[in-house]
Order: sequence, then structure tokens, then C-alpha cells
Amino acid sequence: QVQLAESGGGLVQPGGSLTLSCEASGMTFARFAMGWYRQAPGKERELVARISHFSENIEYTDSVKGRFTISRDNHKDTLFLQMNGLKPEDSAVYYCHAGWTTSATDFWGNGTLVTVST
Repeated sequence: QVQLAESGGGLVQPGGSLTLSCEASGMTFARFAMGWYRQAPGKERELVARISHFSENIEYTDSVKGRFTISRDNHKDTLFLQMNGLKPEDSAVYYCHAGWTTSATDFWGNGTLVTVST
């Protein structure tokens, strides 16, 4: 059974940093591209960043370019999202997903809440 477990969310002030982690189990992690998505209240879930199997291809949504860094450790079956320069509009539930697109798999984590506020 595939499980994706996110952690690292929390409350942070504008301009602060957080690092999210997603630990995978029940799957051969290195065979999957991985992605981070987020969903704010009243909004649709959107792609934040995605990374190919061996990190050769990485993409970011425009609003996080230069501030967020996605990475993975295939030896530890873990996906990361380093978030710097956080803004209130980054507040959302962040989800880990297995696959380059959402149609690739239905493997999602339960999400971790990030709140950027004074």
C-alpha cells in the first residue's frame, strides 16, 4: 500500500522559511517523478513544483521561482520542499504527489498546513 506522509508545515512570519518533507513507503520511490501541490481555502489545488526520477528535470510554478527548491533523496525515499521568503499568499495545505502529472497516479499524501502570517 502506497503511503505518502508530509511533515514540516506550521506557522511562520512573512519572509520566513520552512522545509517540508514527504516520506514514501509501499512504492519504489525512484521509479516515480514527484510533485508538491497546494490548496488554499476557496481555491483549486495547484502545482507548486515537480521533480523527475533522478532530479534531471525540475519545474516550478512562476509564483515560487527563486524562493522554493524541490529536491529528493532516493536512498531515503523522501521528497523535500525548501521554502524561503514566504508570503501570506503561500498559505495553503501542501500535498505530496507521486507522478509527473496528476493523472499519472492517485497517490497523494494527506497534506501539511502552512500558514504565513504575523
